[in-house]
Amino acid sequence: MNKKRYLTGLLLLVLLLILAACGGAETVNEAPSAAEEPASDTAADLEEPPMAVGSERTSGALPDAPPPGEKVETERVVVDELAVVESEGFVAEGTPPLPSAGFDSGAEDRAAGEEEPAVAAEVGFDVVDQNSRLTAGEVDDNAQWDDYLLYLRQYEGAAVIRVDVSERHQIWVQDEIGNPVLSARVEVLVDGQVVQELRTHSNGRSFFYPRALDLNEDAYTINATVNDQVETITIPADASQREWIISHPGADMQELPRVQLDVLFLIDATGSMADEINQLKENIRAIAAQIESLPTKTEVRFGMVTYRDRGDEYVTRVTDFTPDVEAFARDLAQVTAGGGGDYPEDLNEALHQAVHTPEWRVDETVSLIFLVADAPPHLDYNQLNHYAVEMAEAAERGIKIYPIASSGLDSQGEYIFRQMAQFTGGRFIFLTYGESGPGSTGTETDLNVSDYTVGALDTLVVRIITEELSFLVR
Repeated sequence: MNKKRYLTGLLLLVLLLILAACGGAETVNEAPSAAEEPASDTAADLEEPPMAVGSERTSGALPDAPPPGEKVETERVVVDELAVVESEGFVAEGTPPLPSAGFDSGAEDRAAGEEEPAVAAEVGFDVVDQNSRLTAGEVDDNAQWDDYLLYLRQYEGAAVIRVDVSERHQIWVQDEIGNPVLSARVEVLVDGQVVQELRTHSNGRSFFYPRALDLNEDAYTINATVNDQVETITIPADASQREWIISHPGADMQELPRVQLDVLFLIDATGSMADEINQLKENIRAIAAQIESLPTKTEVRFGMVTYRDRGDEYVTRVTDFTPDVEAFARDLAQVTAGGGGDYPEDLNEALHQAVHTPEWRVDETVSLIFLVADAPPHLDYNQLNHYAVEMAEAAERGIKIYPIASSGLDSQGEYIFRQMAQFTGGRFIFLTYGESGPGSTGTETDLNVSDYTVGALDTLVVRIITEELSFLVR
């Protein structure tokens, strides 16, 4: 092991622990103060922005697009179950508080005769928790906005449905002391007519993309409704500001005695997904138990949509939400992997069912979809309810989509999965592996990402849910 790199990594870890103990860690997705200057949310410098929702499919190639950049060398620092992948000095956002113990401190602390853990050449600590069969990374494209816009421009893969997100307005609804408001109804009006309705997430934020709706107005009226009270602001389209805070008197001291949480698993149940399905079966009770043990009093329900493709035994099967974890676990135990054949699956129909068929509570509810899949949707079925329409419907209901990309997802699938996550305010999750390839644990991926965190998949899912609920703690 390179001693210099090991000592550097150890010093960095000690510094991070000191900062965490002093409260130096940043809060994930914290709402900005009104005085903050937001990062650029426009893509004026990008030629030929993506097309609007509902437009015809186009090839991925863009005229005069610069070639993809060379892969950046990375250094990884691992803390307990979590690996933080660094690139050019940037540490991915979303890192949870550091644990006080449980990390491997190096050969000096290892018991005599105990084998040194396998590490990549530039790594100074354990790569991942070796007890986990599946490891995964995550990226937040809304946090790494400029990088995401560049990724959209450079995409040269197979056909996708273009959605123009190059003009992004973040609308935050808070009470008068700055607490975020969950599921506030946000209406966007043009000439007195509602052109879009949104719901705020647990952090009080919703996203408005005028160009995705083919809008090009000078200004937009925003109505935010909480407890039947309406607050109205006007946002100019040509302003440099792209973040808008609505301090809402109707939300003062909003009491949520029990936080409502709806979690739906949208699962590709074709033949190649057996390992991922079995992992979910093994961990669903543990995931539920960890949610139940959180300080937030949570009324959680689980639901499920499994899907395959046309010509298989079935296209979709829907299991409605239930608070009974054991009943849900029994339903999940009946899911088997089979069918498939060609590479794409009917994810379009499955996402339509997931958004519209189960009884989502919506009001004052944290609503999450975890999509577990290894293939893109068929784009040759000429469906009106394609994924670009359905992700917009999800955003209107305040449903976040967290795609979990399994091994074998191609560049087209990555583009589409990241679209769904970014548009709905979720994050893109992907399985990672070691030097022996898919099926092993590690921090490697063939996807077009460079700055990401890595951990055990089940731990990552619980951490995301914990984060979503943390905004509602008063």
